[in-house]
Amino acid sequence: MYTRNFYLDKIKPFIKKPVIKVITGMRRVGKSYFLKQIIGLLRQQNVPDKNILYIDKEQLDFDFIQDYLHLDKYINEQFSNITGDKYLFVDEIQDIQQWEKTINSLLNKGNIDIFITGSNAHLLSSELATLISGRYIEFPIYTLSFKEFLQFRGDKKKETVNEFQNYIRFGGLPALHHFDLIEDVVYQYLKSVYDTILLKDIIKRNNIRNTHLLENINKYLFENTGNIFSAKRVSDYLKSQKLNVGLDTVQNYIGYLLSTFAAYKVQRYDIKGKRILEIHEKYFAGDVGIRHALLSYKETEIAGVLENLVFLELKRRNYSVYIGRLGDKEIDFIAEKEGKRLYIQVAYLLATAEVVTREFTPLQQVKNNYPKFVLTLDTIWGNDFEGIKRMNLMDFLLSDEF
Repeated sequence: MYTRNFYLDKIKPFIKKPVIKVITGMRRVGKSYFLKQIIGLLRQQNVPDKNILYIDKEQLDFDFIQDYLHLDKYINEQFSNITGDKYLFVDEIQDIQQWEKTINSLLNKGNIDIFITGSNAHLLSSELATLISGRYIEFPIYTLSFKEFLQFRGDKKKETVNEFQNYIRFGGLPALHHFDLIEDVVYQYLKSVYDTILLKDIIKRNNIRNTHLLENINKYLFENTGNIFSAKRVSDYLKSQKLNVGLDTVQNYIGYLLSTFAAYKVQRYDIKGKRILEIHEKYFAGDVGIRHALLSYKETEIAGVLENLVFLELKRRNYSVYIGRLGDKEIDFIAEKEGKRLYIQVAYLLATAEVVTREFTPLQQVKNNYPKFVLTLDTIWGNDFEGIKRMNLMDFLLSDEF
């Protein structure tokens, strides 16, 4: 089991502090293993096993815990007559009805350090969740970064360029590294992950009957990774396929997919007007491997896939991410964090003067001193231009500077 130090270092300052640690992310990104790594850290600090309670709602052993009353009763039974600091870990807590009531009650008692995970973006947005508002810290977990991917490859690791091709093709779910990276094998596994998300986190949770429509909408989003479009365009496309569906239904179904972290919506930001635009956005996959498992991998779509990887890396590093609009031109990403801002263009190769002009011109027109980058897979470099830094995309993903 590889330690994901990037996340462990983030959560360490909050261990034994009176806030709920909420760990969110798509299924199979490693939330459960991350909990076990925290437990391992506590054991290294000589915390007795009897003071640690781990509840995994994906295990049948805990199927009897259906609501907050069952949860409260079980925790009290397990921790009765236990002295000293106690630690509670609940994995996939969204499967317990009204869980917030028990968690809030335990927090008020003040003698249990609480860690919970969830695979639903609405985990903390319900009216009931206001019970713990202001009393929790959220830690999003994403698929493996490229740096983690290389670490997980271990003895199987090849040249960095070859491994990056694997990363592009198969994505970053941690369990991939139990398999040989053979397309048929890996995509079968990734398709099963997607089917689980579809069934458990969307269809069952939202009582969806028209699963064919749901799958069509999801595939449209994945097919258009990195393209600007709106829910209306999805609706118009479905109508062209003889599927008569209203705009509200399309928006709801897109929302269901977004709630699972299997996809992300990125809004556009008008740089000149300094405002977020309400229509036309981009969508990116939570894992490019799952996207390819559904649609097959096509090298002709590499530009959008590279954008997807950069987007996930920026989110992993806690940036708020927008698409930049400047007149009739687009900047792939504006990334903001703690007063810092980056402007980023992503391209496959700067193969022609036309491509160079297309990628550099929008950044040249941004008149401020924030860092500006053009990221590509070129290995032969010219000089930076007007303060715009040309950088190999792999180097960007592996750098600790941003």
